[in-house]
Amino acid sequence: MKRLWATAALAAAITALAACKGGETTSPKADDAAPPDPVQADISSTAAPATMPLEPIEAQAVAAGAPEFAALYPGAALQGDPVLAAGPDGPGGLATYLTNADPETVIAFHRSQAESAGLSSVMAMNQGEARAYGAAKAQTSLQVVAAPTPDGMTSVQVSWSAEG
Repeated sequence: MKRLWATAALAAAITALAACKGGETTSPKADDAAPPDPVQADISSTAAPATMPLEPIEAQAVAAGAPEFAALYPGAALQGDPVLAAGPDGPGGLATYLTNADPETVIAFHRSQAESAGLSSVMAMNQGEARAYGAAKAQTSLQVVAAPTPDGMTSVQVSWSAEG
């Protein structure tokens, strides 16, 4: 049930980010190549930039009791209280924060945190300037959506579930 809610939250965030583009509309040209199959998409495009350390950075937990891989980007500020839940499959939660870092750097950070915790990358998406990333292992998962705001910050939504 938690995965259903986490997936729904991620889909809603991506849809909301796409709607933020407003009046921009483009029509595909007949000679444009078809987009890659999202299931077969290569997630290596979200690899950490050369300046991003490969080891996890000391980061603040999103919430008390949240797993280490569900962390705030260093220097980020939470936007409101995280939403926490517990069920038969284990604890989970959802948090939103703001940071000065760009979306690529934020996703690289979360990917590093997830991989250090033993999670495997399972999803990556780029839509305009927005970035999304997902990692999982058994009943444990992480989903991150990062998008620039009009004032130059990056808004990040992190949702997670941890095997109970």
